[in-house]
Amino acid sequence: MLLSQWVGSRQFLKNCIFVLSAFSFLNTQTALAQTVENVQNYPSRPVKIIVPFAPGGATDIVARYLASKMAEATGQAFIVENKTGASGNIALEAAIKSPPDGYTLFVGNVTTNAINESGNGNVKPSRDLVGITELAEIPHVLAASADFPANTVPEAIDYLKKNPGKVNYCSAGIGSYPHLDMLKFARTTNTNIVHIPYKNGAAGMVPSLMANETQLAFVNLASTNEQIKAGKIKALATTAPVRLVEMPNVPTMAELGYQGVGTNAWQGIFVASATPKPIIDKLYSLIVKVMSTPETKERMSKGMMTVVLSKSPQAWTDQVKSETGKWAEFISENKVKFE
Repeated sequence: MLLSQWVGSRQFLKNCIFVLSAFSFLNTQTALAQTVENVQNYPSRPVKIIVPFAPGGATDIVARYLASKMAEATGQAFIVENKTGASGNIALEAAIKSPPDGYTLFVGNVTTNAINESGNGNVKPSRDLVGITELAEIPHVLAASADFPANTVPEAIDYLKKNPGKVNYCSAGIGSYPHLDMLKFARTTNTNIVHIPYKNGAAGMVPSLMANETQLAFVNLASTNEQIKAGKIKALATTAPVRLVEMPNVPTMAELGYQGVGTNAWQGIFVASATPKPIIDKLYSLIVKVMSTPETKERMSKGMMTVVLSKSPQAWTDQVKSETGKWAEFISENKVKFE
């Protein structure tokens, strides 16, 4: 190759690189401009909120309240869609496969977003979803059917030891935290209780207790408070750190000597992991605003729930990942087999 040709080819390559760099820069600037415009206009159409359990449970209650307030704040419809089954995995898969544009949200709890990962290799919430914020925390109650002979936890343990394998407990499915909490209780107290799982969360558990089909359960107070007040279900203890003002005569599991037995559960909101950070940040800002009002806090309190908001989306994502690891250890140690 002649020197002049070689020099000319080098210049040609330089020109090509310059043109490609210019196109890349323009594309990047265009993408950034589109993202800014999308964030400014978000939401510009209805937003779907996927709930992994049936209507009437705590997750559904929180999601529907949030949906109504977000609609008021943005002028766009926020539509709750209940997708039940497989301890929340059906709903999780739908959320994970949704377009990462902020128009499909997922309201989940400890079971769906911290426990399920240990039991289903195809569902990885810690990888495929990112958190926006925690929404609420709900104390659970060790509940008994009205016909169950025992009225206290010591009486219940005594009855269980005298009647091994003759008492049923219900849960929201194999691997759900009501299942794992009762498993921990049974092993701590050296008792044998028969597990009856339901696929539709508290919506299946509460009627089961009321009908005495099952006699015991760890279940959230948001779904059982009215039945407890009416005497249709008995509260033996709560998982709250201290006695609740609304239930001053009901002891905590900790004061009875069972620290760490029973979950003080949370509800939180998530989106597909590839959702642009500006959209996540805007969602966080909107949600924190509507969930921080005195009206919201009062409404949640009446339902035995406390509004709890994360410091940032990253803080919430990190918290859930940490809990996922702790539950994985418990599940492995106890050789829990999922459906």
